[in-house]
Amino acid sequence: MSVDTNSMSVAASLAVILPLAIVSVSTAATPTPANANASVPAPAPAVTAAAPAPDLPPAVSVVPLKDVKGGSFKLADFFGKVAVINLWATWCGPCRREIPELVKLNKEFHSRGVEMIGLSTENPEASAEKVRKFIQDFQIDYRIGWAPAEVGVPLMQGHEAIPQIFVISRDGRILQRFIGYSAAYSTQLKQVLEDALK
Repeated sequence: MSVDTNSMSVAASLAVILPLAIVSVSTAATPTPANANASVPAPAPAVTAAAPAPDLPPAVSVVPLKDVKGGSFKLADFFGKVAVINLWATWCGPCRREIPELVKLNKEFHSRGVEMIGLSTENPEASAEKVRKFIQDFQIDYRIGWAPAEVGVPLMQGHEAIPQIFVISRDGRILQRFIGYSAAYSTQLKQVLEDALK
């Protein structure tokens, strides 16, 4: 049986990352299994605001994306505006805690030129109904679509844990990246948006 890797979702292509997603959002120092070949134990992962990533790769900005209403868009459509890209999934507990904060921020910043874009890392064919129900349950009023591997993998840059948030400047630069969830992120994200709009 052959597999069409072009149609695989990020979730399918990164199926092994679920344990990492759970570990990386822990705010407590939890023991990490030791690598038998490592001379020094690896530090326990923690939720932190990551350093800014490189500019949004041009190839990522032009990948056709599908939204839950069947529409088509690409990230380059939002150049000229400040954009917040949220990689998430319906099964992700930290995403469920974070999304209400994003809904509040969207209400506050959308009229000022900020575009909030949620991209589910799930397989669109298998998750369409779950995502639609999630949107209804959480009263999400911003664009929701799916992140194909061509978008999710380059953005994640090896940090496969979700949620992840990217704040993109009007000229397509990644101003800030948040990996995992922390209650403090809402305040930090709000400040990054205020700065980006100056």
